[in-house]
Amino acid sequence: MKKTLPKSFYRRDTKEVAIDLLGKILVRRTQEGTVKGKIVETEAYYGPDDPASHAYKGMTKRAQIMWGSPGIAYVYFTYGMHYLLNVVTEEEGKAGAVLIRAVEPKEGIELMKRRRNFCDLKNLTNGPAKLTQAFDITTRENGVDLTGRKLWIEEGSGEKFEVVSTSRIGIRAGKEAKLRFYIKGNEFVSKK
Repeated sequence: MKKTLPKSFYRRDTKEVAIDLLGKILVRRTQEGTVKGKIVETEAYYGPDDPASHAYKGMTKRAQIMWGSPGIAYVYFTYGMHYLLNVVTEEEGKAGAVLIRAVEPKEGIELMKRRRNFCDLKNLTNGPAKLTQAFDITTRENGVDLTGRKLWIEEGSGEKFEVVSTSRIGIRAGKEAKLRFYIKGNEFVSKK
């Protein structure tokens, strides 16, 4: 088993964490089994100065977790049908989170396919809502410590890759910020 990322990994600038999460392994353990995927795409969201962030309007009920302890999961429901997984970053008291946009399936692929009722490997987890469905992540995991034993992120293989930086996807405000990151050439990225 690879080493779980420590809390200190998340207690840094959100953009740095978003970049450094690429190549790491997202792990989810349930009674059905364990699934793993290599993180290949992320987006960084800051606090009240970031118009695309949930924290932009202040410490609302939904966004208050972004000011919480670094290294916890921020899972929210959107569009009346999708769950999205974020990891809280920065020092406690300063808002920040990284959206996990896509993973490359590594283990438990048959379980992921059953959960999604979908067989195309390339499109199994290449989007934030697809991966949460494949990993059985819902708002039940909101606030979960990512150094625990049900949902965590561990070190990757240490492979070398080039990181591409672009505008974030699906937002209206803050489009000019190049805060979306992905592994160049990876076929599991949601959008090139």
